[in-house]
Amino acid sequence: MKKWQCLVCGYIHTGDEPPEKCPVCGADKSQFVEVTESKPEPAPKQPPKQRQAAMPGPDKAAETETPSKADPGPPAADPASPAPVFFSLESVRRLMVKHHLHPITVHFPNGVIPVAVAFIFLAVIFQCAGLAEASFYNMIFVVLTLPVVLYTGYNEWQIKYRGAMTRIFKIKIFAALTVTATSLIIVAWYLVAPGTLETASTMRTAYLLLHLIMLGATGIAGHFGGKLVFKD
Repeated sequence: MKKWQCLVCGYIHTGDEPPEKCPVCGADKSQFVEVTESKPEPAPKQPPKQRQAAMPGPDKAAETETPSKADPGPPAADPASPAPVFFSLESVRRLMVKHHLHPITVHFPNGVIPVAVAFIFLAVIFQCAGLAEASFYNMIFVVLTLPVVLYTGYNEWQIKYRGAMTRIFKIKIFAALTVTATSLIIVAWYLVAPGTLETASTMRTAYLLLHLIMLGATGIAGHFGGKLVFKD
């Protein structure tokens, strides 16, 4: 049975033909290549070791120790040549993907957002201004971490997934933008009108609805991110 690998997300399909669409990332059939298993070549046999030659005499030892005039030795470094560049923006970007910087950074806002939403609803239920303020400070943390999350996610999408615009990536991008927009509106809203939660009103309902939209978008982005990681 043949094996086919998705060039976008790395999913392996077993069958005579590749699937019409990748079940993980939604890439087209043309993005699959057949995986061929190459057998390792046997290592070449080493020739039998010969006996060590007799120690040369004084004259021959002197000859072996004297460097040959034909051998110029290692070339001298050219002082005019530029020094080699060990780090560049591209190498740093690839290191970010190699060491999974996006999955690491995305866990910070994803873990804090449910706490902020829980605090804001508890603040309404128990009429506790302290819980509303705690939710606000959690949202400040979310807003501060989102630029790093967005950049590392964009970097991983460009390098690891080659900027593929399949259905799963469109959903992830839309969810990330939704989380960013709602979190900024929530923080700005609390700064302008901190007393929105004090009385029941249409404004309070809209404010709470923003929190639920943000939480839902966070869950959707995490769900499809997990599909890419676990290939299911």
